Amino acid sequence: MENVEKISKNVVASLVFTVTEATTGKVVQQVDAPEEFLIGNDLLLDAFENGLAGLAPGDTFHFPVDAAGAYGPIDPHAIFDLPMSTFAEADGKVDEEVVQVGHVFPMADKDGNRHYGKIIRKMKDTVTMDFNHPLAGKDLVFQGKVISLRMAHPDELKNL
Repeated sequence: MENVEKISKNVVASLVFTVTEATTGKVVQQVDAPEEFLIGNDLLLDAFENGLAGLAPGDTFHFPVDAAGAYGPIDPHAIFDLPMSTFAEADGKVDEEVVQVGHVFPMADKDGNRHYGKIIRKMKDTVTMDFNHPLAGKDLVFQGKVISLRMAHPDELKNL
């Protein structure tokens, strides 16, 4: 396997890191066991890859990413009401224990694309669902360490 000295396109970087909300310091993701990421193939946030570019094994990183460079602003058009009947089971009844504020449901749009929506309000006959990414509208801070690097295997690149 080819020795890789720095993060660049088609390199698999093994990282440990923490992602926090910039304004609150709340940890939104913590990766303590090294996790591998394929760089330069539009699989990751551009701002994340840009923050890692040129780093070598053993290097640490700490960089902010504003909401626009992360998961974008909150889209008000991705928040809307659905009839309670959307959640009816085969018998036509809605399980009130399942349909609760804070619960997330996988749903499909008219084209069959899957989206995850979070119930943010429940009324008698409708629920308000938010289909924005959970980190939309949030500025983030990434910090961590590069553990190791390797070139991607051909089979890792063939289906991109």
